[in-house]
Amino acid sequence: MTVTRHQRRTLAASLAVVAAFALVLSTVTPAAASGRDPRHDGHALPQLAPARPGTLTTCEALAAFAHPRTTITMVERVPAGTLTNAGAPVGEHCLVRGRMNERTSDVDGQTYAIGFEARLPVQWAGRFLYQANGGIDGNVVPATGSITGGQLENGLQLGFAVLSSDAGHSAAQNPLFGRDPQARLDYGYAAVGTVTPMAKRLVAAAYGRGPDRSYIAGGSNGGRHTMVASARYADQYDGFLAVAPGFNLPKAAVAQLWGAQQWATIATTTADLETALPVEEREVVAAAILRRCDRLDGLADGLVQDSARCQRVLDLRRDVPTCADGRDGTCLTREQKRVVQRVFDGARDSRGRALYRSFPFDPGIVQPGWAAWKFRNSVQLDPAAVGFIFSTPPADVGILADLRAYALAYDVDTEAPKIFASDDVYAESAMSLMTPPDPTDLGTLRDRGAKMIVVHGAADGVFSPDDTASWYEGLERANRQRADRFVRYFEVPGMGHVRGGPATDQLDGLAAIVAWVEHGDAPDRIIASARGQGNPGGVNPDVPADWAPDRTRPLCPYPAIARYTRGDPEDASSFVCRGRGVATRGH
Repeated sequence: MTVTRHQRRTLAASLAVVAAFALVLSTVTPAAASGRDPRHDGHALPQLAPARPGTLTTCEALAAFAHPRTTITMVERVPAGTLTNAGAPVGEHCLVRGRMNERTSDVDGQTYAIGFEARLPVQWAGRFLYQANGGIDGNVVPATGSITGGQLENGLQLGFAVLSSDAGHSAAQNPLFGRDPQARLDYGYAAVGTVTPMAKRLVAAAYGRGPDRSYIAGGSNGGRHTMVASARYADQYDGFLAVAPGFNLPKAAVAQLWGAQQWATIATTTADLETALPVEEREVVAAAILRRCDRLDGLADGLVQDSARCQRVLDLRRDVPTCADGRDGTCLTREQKRVVQRVFDGARDSRGRALYRSFPFDPGIVQPGWAAWKFRNSVQLDPAAVGFIFSTPPADVGILADLRAYALAYDVDTEAPKIFASDDVYAESAMSLMTPPDPTDLGTLRDRGAKMIVVHGAADGVFSPDDTASWYEGLERANRQRADRFVRYFEVPGMGHVRGGPATDQLDGLAAIVAWVEHGDAPDRIIASARGQGNPGGVNPDVPADWAPDRTRPLCPYPAIARYTRGDPEDASSFVCRGRGVATRGH
């Protein structure tokens, strides 16, 4: 069997991670022992001690586990190899399922509960991981600790005790659970706060002691859960890994409806909004982006690393061919260009006031996932979320008969303010319960030595990386340009929502956050791989055929970018992270 360069790197990295996880340190590094960060004299942060491995002491007896308002519904041992990930067996573990806070709603008469699942490995790393799930929740997905695309080792394989939950409602109750005030709160933040103490007690019952280190991680809505937890529950977690975080989710959902209305003005049929900008025309735009921006980082390789500069130098009117005799797939009409620019500039009301942030132009717009968010989810998923979960009061149930019509008729002037509204029934607005209370006030996280890594694709079709970059710039200002001591943001060129796109979207975020939290190894770069043919974690069909299937790139902490120096253009070692001045987007 031929071993690719990617597989050799992965094996070496995995062995290093396993060795680090198995090591029990009785001392700290000299820098940590001195209590000083050499880059920030006089502003040292605590260094948390590493987790200590342990062994599962009981499984079946967890059927009798007792915690207030908690019912255990199933306990069983899962033999090694029953589950696999990236072609490798997952070790033996104990599976526990249950529910918390079962109740009957006074509003809609539905029965609600917080369903959960925990998987507790026999060989334990001493760590707990809350696996925050995406979408509008409602499902207890397998608690394996799979967070990012093509993850070669999930949390369970790395020895985490992992828990996932449905955030307080079932899939059958989507999206109408939004009519119940408590279900809204659970979805927004309360389920995480409720389940976390129970989960730690369950871990203690299984191993004879609680976790030394606790982490929360997730993508999309799971990234939002993670960022909310960084503000609300920073005393409960030591490490936070947020991927494509929709931390302003109600605003983003409103922007989706607004965007659908813009696309409808140029779609050849409103029954299929993708006719506004089908893939062949998106390829024309992507080609223009690459012509202007691909070499800004020193190498023409199909990736735009210097995104901030790209936004300044790109001009759709000039750089994209204009159709002279109608649309033929090789050009855009002037009206198409105006609509595309309007959508990327960000949603606005009739008075020009911003409803959500801009989006950066990136060649990753060619991917099917980008189109799914812009042209289909915007008239199927988002209208239901806006109407029932984010608006106060909720919309009439009748809108379910035609969500597309609701989206296209949505009046942002009168309806968008409802995401900020509250009343006697819904005491917290959607923007209150769905977002971090103060996204730039992470003092508790910082001062106790906790850390956070945020990752976002530059071609995300629903949650704006400009919004995430703006948040990080605000965090920097609030911390005198020293936020990188405890939070780092990494933008992934070409990557779509959570994963996919013409991108190097395979990265080991869990190992990176553990190394930073427990060993003080701040991530100056994270090596990411393409998932081309033969990738053991699953092939990404968006990887271009002219790339090496195991291409690697360094992801650089914002606002630094990866710049080519010399060497193999397919290998991350040929790039350096440069540029520390605060970037602006130009929108």
